[in-house]
Parts: sequence; C-alpha cells; structure tokens
Amino acid sequence: MNANLIVSNILNPPVLFFFLGMTAVLVKSDLEIPPPIPKLFSLYLLLAIGFKGGVELTKSGINQQVVLTLVAAIAMACAVPLYTYFILRLRLDTYDSAAIAATYGSISAVTFITASAFLTELGMPFDGFMVAALALMESPAIIVGLILVNFFSKDEKREFSWPEVLRDAFLNSSVFLLVGSLIIGVLTGEHGWEVLSPFTQDMFYGVLTFFLLDMGLVAAKRIKDLQKTGVFLISFAILIPILNAGIGLLIARAINMPQGDALLFAVLCASASYIAVPAAMRLTVPEANPSLYVSTALAVTFPFNIIVGIPLYLYGINLLWS
Repeated sequence: MNANLIVSNILNPPVLFFFLGMTAVLVKSDLEIPPPIPKLFSLYLLLAIGFKGGVELTKSGINQQVVLTLVAAIAMACAVPLYTYFILRLRLDTYDSAAIAATYGSISAVTFITASAFLTELGMPFDGFMVAALALMESPAIIVGLILVNFFSKDEKREFSWPEVLRDAFLNSSVFLLVGSLIIGVLTGEHGWEVLSPFTQDMFYGVLTFFLLDMGLVAAKRIKDLQKTGVFLISFAILIPILNAGIGLLIARAINMPQGDALLFAVLCASASYIAVPAAMRLTVPEANPSLYVSTALAVTFPFNIIVGIPLYLYGINLLWS
C-alpha cells in the first residue's frame, strides 16, 4: 500500500485534532468539551451532509446506479449482523453477540464524513446520493440484532414492544435529521444550496475538526474498557471492518460504482455505530454489556478506520479498478 495515502490522511487537520484529543487524555490534561456542544456539532454535521446529499441527488436523479447502490447498502446492513453474530458466538453469549453484531452492521456517520473530507483533499469526485445509503444503513442492523436475540435467546420472559423498537430504529434523532435534511436538499436544490452554503459548506470543516477533537477525548477515555474485551474482541474490532470493507468493494466493483462512491460504500460497510445502536441496545437488550459494544466500536474500530482503514480501502480500490 502507498504510504503516502496514510500520511496524507493522518496529516488531514481533523484527524490531527483527533490525535490531539487522545493525547490530552493520555497526558492527563484538563482539556474538555462541555457536554451540550458535541451533541450540537453532531447534529450540525448530519444536517450539512444530508442537505448537500439532497442537493446532489437533484443533479444525478434516480437512475439504475442509484437504485443498485441503495439496494446494496440495505443488503449489507442486514447481512453484516447475521454473519458477525455467529463469529461472536464462538466466545460470547447471545445478548452480547447480538448487540455487537448490530453495532457493526450499522454505520458511523462521522467516519463517512471523514472519508468524504479525505476524497475532497485528493480531488476525487463522489456522488451526493451516497448520503442516502448512509441513512438507509443506520436502522436495519438494529432490527436484525433484535431478531437474533428473540430467535436465539432462551429467556421466555423477555418482553418489549416492536412498535417502540421500530420507532427508535427509524425515528431516532440521527436518522430523522439526516433523512429530513436530505429531503429538504432535494426540494430546494441549487437555490437552497446557495442560500445555506455559508452555513453548510464554509463552516463544515471547522465543525468537523472540533467534533473529532472531542471524539479523540472520548475514545482515549474508552481505552481502559478494552481490558474487559480481551484479545478476541480487539482482533474482531480490527479484522471485521477489513472483511466488511472487502465485501463492500467486491459489490461496488460488480455494480460498477465510481471509485469515490466505492470508497464511501466500503467505509459504510466497515464502520460501526457508537451512538444510535448503543442507545437502542441499552433500551431493548439490557442484558448485553455496554462496555463491550461501545468500547470496541469507539476505541478500536473508529480510530482504525479514520487512520488506517480509509487509505487501506482506497488502496484496494486502486487494485480492483485497475
């Protein structure tokens, strides 16, 4: 793999600020971001990327490539929890296995946004409708994870409301804002983009940088939780994203995705949710240990993807598309 790709990614300012956040925790600095601000930045990033995706979707329209990409996204969101569940069952119980499988079947919007910034730095084009794929991959894994718990759990006393589960899966704040912004982008088109571009474009990288600084702080604080996961889960948190990305790249090649879109699709397949799915799992599968599925996704997979994974997947694209 070309080492220049890794260096280029690491020297991206938002990624460097992620390292700065981790370093602050490791050297015991008192640096911290007040709790309401990261939530605001998260909502801003979802709004900005969703709105831009909607505007771009008006340019491309709904064609065969768009449909194939979205179908592939849903298929991967459903398939990843299924095969990862059985891998995890080699060492873990049903509840922990299903919760972690759902976490890795869903996606990390921030990893997707970081990959988008990486492509922009390289001058490699990508289509805005990939944001629709991001939105569609958020919720199916939650549903599949709960189905796995119901099917394989021996506890007949477990009770929860499917309507509430579906509501949380499809109407949680992340999905609702992302899809809503996408629709508004479609409805307003270029005019809307011109009106909001000082907010949705000019501020974007600054907010992303500040958000990744906070993510570095949070990830470093989660490192101590890795002691509870053991070598098996740490290895899982690195190797499964590579496997998922590899499958994603093969699918992307089969349906002739452009290289920029293929990278974003691979990143979606390789990422793991550390916000939406953990919130849903804590509510619906309280038997699962949160320190397992949160720490693996946030303290291992997220840093791996933004530091090594993104350039690694691009290297795979260069091989397959050549």
